[in-house]
Amino acid sequence: MKDFMLIYRADYSSMIDRSPEEREAMTKRYMDWINNIAGKDKLVDMGNRLALTGKVVSAGNVITNGPYTEVKEFIGGYSMIKAESYEEAVELLKGSPVFELNGKIEVREISYIK
Repeated sequence: MKDFMLIYRADYSSMIDRSPEEREAMTKRYMDWINNIAGKDKLVDMGNRLALTGKVVSAGNVITNGPYTEVKEFIGGYSMIKAESYEEAVELLKGSPVFELNGKIEVREISYIK
């Protein structure tokens, strides 16, 4: 069994214009989806949302504000799952509400440092 990180990418700015009820419904759909993965004993860590603000640090200790506002596709959060293969990991993504935001989920296998 391998561990995979799911990185959620979408234009989350559209969520600002939604009513509290719509945002709550989206959160419920996410929780239902992630709990389905947990029910299959494939969830390692539910993860968290990431704030829309941050800092980008470059060589020479150059610090800029980020993520950049002109970028339409923010990394909005992450989760950790376990699966036998990329194919199985991708299968677990079906029904994710991030796709309702025209988003994408990047799937990356964890390569542990030994």
